[in-house]
Amino acid sequence: MGEIEQKPSPGSRLGAPENSGVSTLEHGQKLPPTPSGKLMSIKIQMLDDTQEAFEVPQRAPGKVLLDAVCNHLNLVEGDYFGLEFPDHKKITVWLDLLKPIVKQIRRPKHVVVKFVVKFFPPDHTQLQEELTRYLFALQVKQDLAQGRLTCNDTSAALLISHIVQSEIGDFDEASDREHLAKNKYIPQQDALEDKIVEFHHNHIGQTPAESDFQLLEIARRLEMYGIRLHPAKDREGTKINLAVANTGILVFQGFTKINAFNWAKVRKLSFKRKRFLIKLRPDANSSYQDTLEFLMASRDFCKSFWKICVEHHAFFRLFEEPKPKPKPVLFSRGSSFRFSGRTQKQVLDYVKEGGHKKVQFERKHSKIQSIRSLATPPTEPNSEVPKQAQQRASPPPGAAPEPAGGPPGAAPAAPEERPSPAPPRSPAGGGKAAGAPRAPAEEEEEDGAAATEDRSPQSKAQPPQPSTGSLTGSPHLSELSINSQGGAVPASVILSPNLSPDTKQSSPLVSPLLNDQACPRTDDEEEGRRKRFPTDKAYFIAKEVSTTERTYLKDLEVITSWFQSTVSKEDAMPEALKSLIFPNFEPLHKFHTSFLKETEQRLALWEGRSNAHIRGDYQRIGDVLLKNIQGMKQLAAHLWKHSEALEALETGIRSSRRLENLCRDFELQKVCYLPLNTFLLRPLHRLMHYKQVLERLCKHHPPSHPDFRDCRAALAEITEMVAQLHGTMIKMENFQKLHELKKDLIGIDNLVIPGREFIRLGSLSKLSGKGLQQRMFFLFNDVLLYTSRGLTASNQFKVHGQLPLYGMTIEESEDEWGVPHCLTLRGQRQSIIVAASSRSEMEKWVEDIQMAIDLAEKSSGPTPEFLASSPPDNKSPDEATVADQESEDDLSASRTSLERQAPHRGNTMVHVCWHRNTSVSMVDFSVAVENQLSGNLLRKFKNSNGWQKLWVVFTNFCLFFYKSHQDSHPLASLPLLGYSLTIPSESEDIHKDFVFKLHFKSHVYYFRAESEYTFERWMEVIRSATSSASRAHILSHKESHVY
Repeated sequence: MGEIEQKPSPGSRLGAPENSGVSTLEHGQKLPPTPSGKLMSIKIQMLDDTQEAFEVPQRAPGKVLLDAVCNHLNLVEGDYFGLEFPDHKKITVWLDLLKPIVKQIRRPKHVVVKFVVKFFPPDHTQLQEELTRYLFALQVKQDLAQGRLTCNDTSAALLISHIVQSEIGDFDEASDREHLAKNKYIPQQDALEDKIVEFHHNHIGQTPAESDFQLLEIARRLEMYGIRLHPAKDREGTKINLAVANTGILVFQGFTKINAFNWAKVRKLSFKRKRFLIKLRPDANSSYQDTLEFLMASRDFCKSFWKICVEHHAFFRLFEEPKPKPKPVLFSRGSSFRFSGRTQKQVLDYVKEGGHKKVQFERKHSKIQSIRSLATPPTEPNSEVPKQAQQRASPPPGAAPEPAGGPPGAAPAAPEERPSPAPPRSPAGGGKAAGAPRAPAEEEEEDGAAATEDRSPQSKAQPPQPSTGSLTGSPHLSELSINSQGGAVPASVILSPNLSPDTKQSSPLVSPLLNDQACPRTDDEEEGRRKRFPTDKAYFIAKEVSTTERTYLKDLEVITSWFQSTVSKEDAMPEALKSLIFPNFEPLHKFHTSFLKETEQRLALWEGRSNAHIRGDYQRIGDVLLKNIQGMKQLAAHLWKHSEALEALETGIRSSRRLENLCRDFELQKVCYLPLNTFLLRPLHRLMHYKQVLERLCKHHPPSHPDFRDCRAALAEITEMVAQLHGTMIKMENFQKLHELKKDLIGIDNLVIPGREFIRLGSLSKLSGKGLQQRMFFLFNDVLLYTSRGLTASNQFKVHGQLPLYGMTIEESEDEWGVPHCLTLRGQRQSIIVAASSRSEMEKWVEDIQMAIDLAEKSSGPTPEFLASSPPDNKSPDEATVADQESEDDLSASRTSLERQAPHRGNTMVHVCWHRNTSVSMVDFSVAVENQLSGNLLRKFKNSNGWQKLWVVFTNFCLFFYKSHQDSHPLASLPLLGYSLTIPSESEDIHKDFVFKLHFKSHVYYFRAESEYTFERWMEVIRSATSSASRAHILSHKESHVY
């Protein structure tokens, strides 16, 4: 380093030889000439808490000091690190690598500069060097001690147990307790000591390198991993915290993430004085842009955070360091700040290409020496960590779970469905995805603009990245949301690392059991199995009865087992309500358990898996269906009670806070994968499924077939039952939907009133003084509501206004306002202009709004004020809570404050429509009730080679994935609104039979059925979710059936 004097410290202490390369330089490149002149001494505090002094020229840029530190440590991957210090205003800032040090650190003698991790990669396996991982482990240890890395007690104890293992070696209880008494790794450590010792006992034989790897494996799944909070306020003055990560900009309330803005969605970052601005990219089918504004404490705080965002974006998203802008001739506008150093892609490429020697280094706090590998990394990503380290990668129960999915980029309007021919054989196929997404332009608008082009390495060859946190509150809905509320990752499972929100990943499934590496290839096994099975269409219809019956039984168990168990533990439900619900479900569960057993026995005979010598008598299912449907008629009294039970449950929830909390908490359990009240209607829905199956059997069999007579008799029986319950089903579906919507809305008291019918909900853009802004609209038979989604932990939609339909007119106004797909809604007291995302969406809204207006005109007159003040709360006095005494800021809803603070599902149909910019009607919901399906499918990603066998349930416009039909809850879900359903084309090389393709933006999934019949059935039911038919077509379809 010539003029840089280094006192003996980490270099000699670590026993590292001199390194000719410096971390921030390309391979073979030399250090820039160091400016001559007066030297100044700067104290650097290392991650192991030692301090070193470096003497550098005063006029040297910050890069010289960082390079000196990296060279001193012999650190190859130094680009992940940075130097931070308090400036003259006591604001902690990063050392600018391009500006002279003397202009940044004004009193170097009184300032200690800290060498810390600056860029946290999404996956620790991307860190090739053991020394780098050791330094990251020290950073995690430091964050734990300082309270930055918050987690539950189990995760904290597990993290500390790995730190202890790396520092003192194998378990010895006396040594452990002595070591823990001398070293405090976390506040309130004493309470966790027993748990730490217990976990440490499981790490016997683990080397320090393995301990570092396991520590980072657990830490990276924590929501606060690598997060540095920056206080701010939103437009409404709510206190929040902003942070930046590899995926984009995050919004926190306290330590809870409530929103995330991915780099792929951000068009420009800027600040004006104290205001930090995020300009989002416009959706593909709309002509507006949305700018989000946050207020920070001062301009300096704001600019500091803006710089951090610029650097994170460049490091994780660009191929190479951005080039400097040419200097203006006369005067400059805009910040000259830019990212300096190698990008993550350049670091990965450099380390892979470099042939470094293995050298030893010493760990300050460890008694054990480690060998540091600087050789070319092998093909396996975790090659430096022995195999047993990978086997230990799963935390025990209660430890930090894998985040619930990474938000893939924002979803614009639903892509139009392509024609889906249904030949059983799929030719091979498919076009390649488009190139990399463009970058946001980072801009300092106070003084001008500075744009940056994004040639994102993630879109090509960069290793895939995991999500950094939960999707709750994210503006970009996960394509595959993990249905988990904090469960532990199963043991001995390789966790999926490929979850980048802005990456065209091969596997957006977070679930380890849905990861390519976690399931065996099943091609040959399935081919052989398929050839042994019958090929008659009637067999596959009978098999559909069996597979859907399995799912139906699981749904009944949600009530009879899971919900009943929860209710029995807490005295929150009145005895009268218990006696109305559970005694009317238990006989059904018992009956259908026997029905399923009989159906599966018949299928075994049909397939020849039994000892029966004559199979012909058993190659039918009509007799089994007829016998059991006749038995079902004996249970009709219980079926009639289900609507009464649903109404009684909702009444009980309104009158009891404790019951409301119990039901809300139960809905957050993984086993309750649909709204609770939906399960109460499942027996009524199941009758329609039997009717559809029997219609298909009667259509398939000729009258001379031995099974035709039984099928026709069973169809007559089930048709009679459906006709008797038809009116109840219509009424209860509307009742259930109104109560489900009530949970998604705040600022409303009287949504569920007699005579009100739900018609359509969806996302529209409302024209206001600020331009077009996304709003969620809810259409009923008497009123139209519009709402917005706020930055609240509960993810609910806040009602902004109402338009009574009585006297309303609707007209297209695209030419008047110059906005595509624009409508003007003129009410008696208010008019609004809205725009749909596409022509087809606009036509659906026009048709339904006009129908609703006609219904309102025929009614008795205008509806009462919708947002009137709350009626008196009729809950018992002993159940009143502080939440009842909230201020009127939340639109005077009696339980608004409780609902806003409560956990809430972020993947309801309202949220799916919001993120996918589409809509769904009550008619669509009714059709979805009919189109439910279960069974095994083989699944393949766009970039994977093998097929994985999964149990898949289709219901409520969504695919739910299970490892097997015996699982009690789904591993992941895929909402299908907006997806295109096709068969693969020739260029996609899918040389298999019965394959269909689901495609949305860059997300492509292939699914393979076992027969032509099941292929056509899956195509039929999924098409009903990916494209809604016209109202006239659906109504005529319903008239041709009884329901």
